[in-house]
Amino acid sequence: MSSMMNRLLMSSRRQPAHGSASAAREPMTEPLWLEWLTLAGLLIFASWLLGVRGVFAMLLQADPTGITLVIMVVFAGATLWCGARSRTLQQQRQAMLAAQLAGPGRATAEAGWAAAYWSAIAGPARDSGAPLDLLLDKTHGPHSTAWWVNGIQLKLGLLGKVIGFSILALQIGHTTSFDPSQSQELLRSLTTGLGVALLTTMVGLVGNIVLGLQLTRLDRYADALVADCQRIGLSVEADVPPRPLEAVVSFTG
Repeated sequence: MSSMMNRLLMSSRRQPAHGSASAAREPMTEPLWLEWLTLAGLLIFASWLLGVRGVFAMLLQADPTGITLVIMVVFAGATLWCGARSRTLQQQRQAMLAAQLAGPGRATAEAGWAAAYWSAIAGPARDSGAPLDLLLDKTHGPHSTAWWVNGIQLKLGLLGKVIGFSILALQIGHTTSFDPSQSQELLRSLTTGLGVALLTTMVGLVGNIVLGLQLTRLDRYADALVADCQRIGLSVEADVPPRPLEAVVSFTG
């Protein structure tokens, strides 16, 4: 009886090891594309809610310069680009994992960014830093332009503030005398410039913050992709089998 119990205990202890080995053979990728889809859904719902409440109409009517509309268009275009970029990065990470399972030393340059990097470092040595520079250009190069576009939103908001206060100053300068009967019209003309200054700044700040969150997530994902490519590339240079990616993550975690 005791021998049967010992066999059952030993078999139960072996099962988690088999499960962990299968998990190591089939590593999972971070759902970056799904994360962006979730954010896009929230943004679409918020836009619908603001449109129903009449907030968009109020913003566009209160800004005769059109800077608020320009900021919205820039934000929408940059957000769509972030979605396309997140899909590309996730596809490249999946290609890297597939090339790792097939064998990094046998991966061709057409199999993705990681495979091209491994092929370059495994080939004849010309410039030791060139493969990494090319990989960084593919993973992080387009992000620099996106960060510049993100800064444009803030600068457009500041431009609207300058224009708004300029309108306010011009209207005050054209006021020759204060007539109590015209006080309502005077206040309406003065608040036009103040509204342009405040609304454009607010829209620019909100767009800058939300787009900055997306770009920061893309940068961190690209950093992890480059780090994993380099880790596997070290084993390619040493001509030894690399450790599975999930095993390294569980060890470091």
